[in-house]
Amino acid sequence: MAADLLSRWGEPARTYHSLRHLDDCLLQLDAAPAQNSDRDLVESALWFHDAVYDPRAGDNEDRSADLAREQLTKVGVTAARADAVAALVLLTRHRARPEDAEGRLVCDIDLSILGRPADEFDRYDGEIRTEYQWVPETAYRRERAVVLRGFLERERLYLTPYFRERYEQPARANLRRAIARLEEGVAPG
Repeated sequence: MAADLLSRWGEPARTYHSLRHLDDCLLQLDAAPAQNSDRDLVESALWFHDAVYDPRAGDNEDRSADLAREQLTKVGVTAARADAVAALVLLTRHRARPEDAEGRLVCDIDLSILGRPADEFDRYDGEIRTEYQWVPETAYRRERAVVLRGFLERERLYLTPYFRERYEQPARANLRRAIARLEEGVAPG
């Protein structure tokens, strides 16, 4: 299972959703204070959350969740536990507000890149563009701005105190800057 996961994360077409992103997520988990959450469950979800990644597909999280269920049950994890991991993976679609500590932590970790220093955010932003290089520039700028505006319009980007204190304000500044660049037709970074 581990070799398969590493192979998936290491696919050559990935620029942002790569082993570096997985490693960063695990480092973010290690740095976050324990918050009455099942850390093993969170770590499992992080390993699987982008295990299936095709920028041309709209069901990556669904397929990653299915993979988690399949692979975890194959190695003896209970169906209930595998389902819990899969449910956390599905939260990384960032469509619904997580109600439990594990979900909030997974989502905050996945979005932590938004609140990084400007140069790190800009590298991420450029890598996302590379993953979507097949999308015509005008369409990309329009659709990416919609996605980023959706995050910016949230009352809170981060749902745990640790991530909110650390990343909320820088994320909002990065998002505003990225949206302005998209609207002006300026390339990321």
